[in-house]
Amino acid sequence: MANLERIHLAIMQEIERQGSLTAAAKRLNLTQSALSHAIGKFESEIGVELWRREGRSLQPTQAGEFLLSVAARLLPQLAHAEDRIRQFASGERGKLRIGMECHPCYQWLLKIVAPYLDLWPNVDVDVLQKFQFGGIGALFGREIDILVTPDPLFKPGLRFNSVFDYEPVLVVGPEHPLRGSDFVLPHQLAEEILITYPVSIERLDIYTQFLMPAGIAPRQHKQIETTDIMLLMVAHGRGVAALPRWLVDEYASRFQVHALRLGQEGVAKQIFLGIREADVAIEYMRAFIEMAAGQGKATAQQTL
Repeated sequence: MANLERIHLAIMQEIERQGSLTAAAKRLNLTQSALSHAIGKFESEIGVELWRREGRSLQPTQAGEFLLSVAARLLPQLAHAEDRIRQFASGERGKLRIGMECHPCYQWLLKIVAPYLDLWPNVDVDVLQKFQFGGIGALFGREIDILVTPDPLFKPGLRFNSVFDYEPVLVVGPEHPLRGSDFVLPHQLAEEILITYPVSIERLDIYTQFLMPAGIAPRQHKQIETTDIMLLMVAHGRGVAALPRWLVDEYASRFQVHALRLGQEGVAKQIFLGIREADVAIEYMRAFIEMAAGQGKATAQQTL
């Protein structure tokens, strides 16, 4: 018994479409004798006739009708599969899984994802929060494809691209004593309630870059997940918050808050996108990084 191959289905379908061996052979770039030989050989191997001649035309037998129905289902699916594989190979199609280690970067990310989805309709985007993956390990383990982080860990096999600079600041309310100041010093936070995102102290800039080097800790540390609630608490005098300046600027019209530089010179940080070096050539990955860098420049300029 011969194995059924794609060419057999294609021949069946083309004969049905063209109505004659001569026309089918021309469409398949074969001679009529070669096509006749191929059909005869296949019929001999499977032990059943597929076509019968009625006058000058060919009509399918019951076995031929069955194979024609199989061809009508399978050939479009195979063509579709080949097209999808080509898109995967060329970087036109895929799934982009983004891991977020930058809690306040969701608003920034939305400004990239929306136009990105329009430009890359064949690429799906999924965003994973920190508790859903393990950062660097998730990149190596292919749980995520891009890591958004302010704290890159450079390792062989990974590449980190800086996409924008930002300044972490202290946010105070309208009645706070520091309201009119341009900057704050570490000791001035010793009696404050400090509100941050739910991130470990080792990953909070206000601790690692400002308070800990001075040996200072706030009177109380509260963690709030939502930016709106955080700023609402600050605006009502329930504490001070640590946020990126660009994010404070975006909320400035909604909350009466004021941003203070951390120290007279401030603190400079960057957001990085980490990817696997093996994926650098994938077009939709490269396009996302380029769009992120462009949006990062626009965000940085808005804070100047």
